[in-house]
Amino acid sequence: MLTIKRVATVVSNYQEDDHSDNKPSFGCGRNCLGSCCLPVSKLPIYLFKKDGDVGLAESCEGVSEISFLHNLLLGQWQDRMNRGLFRYDVTDCQTKIIPGHHGFIAQLNEGRHLKKRPTEFRVDQVLQPFDENKFNFKKIGQEEVLFIFDQSVDHRSHLLANESVENMPSASPNVVAINVSPIEYGHVLLIPRVLDCFPQRIDHESLRLAMHMAKEAADPFFRLGYNSLGAFATINHLHFQAYYLAAPFPVEKAKRQKIKTVQNKGHQCPQGLSVSQLLDYPVRGLVFEGGNTTRDLSDTVANSLVFLQNNNIPFNFLISDCGNKIYLFPQCFAERQALGEVSQEILQAQVNPAVWEISGHIVLKRMVDFDQASEAYAWKLLAEVSLSEERFQEVKACVLNAAAMREIVNAEGINQEDEMVQNFVPSTSCAA
Repeated sequence: MLTIKRVATVVSNYQEDDHSDNKPSFGCGRNCLGSCCLPVSKLPIYLFKKDGDVGLAESCEGVSEISFLHNLLLGQWQDRMNRGLFRYDVTDCQTKIIPGHHGFIAQLNEGRHLKKRPTEFRVDQVLQPFDENKFNFKKIGQEEVLFIFDQSVDHRSHLLANESVENMPSASPNVVAINVSPIEYGHVLLIPRVLDCFPQRIDHESLRLAMHMAKEAADPFFRLGYNSLGAFATINHLHFQAYYLAAPFPVEKAKRQKIKTVQNKGHQCPQGLSVSQLLDYPVRGLVFEGGNTTRDLSDTVANSLVFLQNNNIPFNFLISDCGNKIYLFPQCFAERQALGEVSQEILQAQVNPAVWEISGHIVLKRMVDFDQASEAYAWKLLAEVSLSEERFQEVKACVLNAAAMREIVNAEGINQEDEMVQNFVPSTSCAA
């Protein structure tokens, strides 16, 4: 068993509480998200358009709906900031763009390494069972919750300002809560079906939920990210992270080459869906985009993600461009760290290269690292994350196969597609 001594980032003010086993089974008195308190609570409820109401190209057109979720999330987040629920003021953190071709973004976030608890984190198993006795999101207080995010029964989005949770169609609602150790303004957690106690294991339904949130936010600078176990997820309770960054991520600007593919025999792949491979970027990765509907893209990528986790391959992914693109990164940093293969220079910086860092927004915890940050250092850090070229090609073939497609190569083993894609240009659905 591979383990590394880790310091977990605190994402809730209740994460370090000493929870007694003798608390009553109903109404624990903490106003938490457990089955003792949540079903009888009243919370804001945001209902998004049901599946099939919008396609990829039309999802951001309504001006009134563009600001709806955006204003709700940021308004509620600012309210929690005013109430002092965060561990530090993220707006005081210094941020700079590192000079160089890629424009990596460095943030000095010294507060993020304070008040952490040491944990033994297993890195050799992507799938691990949910453990009720460890910290999970049922233990957070409802003051950290911004709203419930669920599907509407009609063709419109709705906000129910103060609705009883027990009247919800689902007995286990999807919750949007603050991350009390934020990386950026508006940093939140999306927790699917919180009472069902899913481990950090992606499935088709949860990915579709995250895609819907990206669509409803309708802002190209609002992204969602996911870290599997073994790829720097610190809590084994299913969740996504999301925040606003008013600049393109370096990975969004990176060159990429479309992969020419054909559909596997006996399987159907959605029309218009394409896959590209990142070029000239320190972490090898794939970009999925297209399809006729949100579900086309979401379900295709989910097939690949399920393959990765079932085959014990750690990964991160970024939902970008209002849900029109998904960047997928199989990675091996934690495994290499456990095996002693990561340089001491990188380890001393205490940077955990999860989805945000891999995408180019690097959170540094020491002033010296921030002051001396260079493109060469950022590249060196992120290159430690990446699979080797040989291993990446093996994983890429399996990922494409899980998505019901395979790559076409010529006799020399070279992909036939020569179309290059470059620069951060939000889809027209995001550029309203």
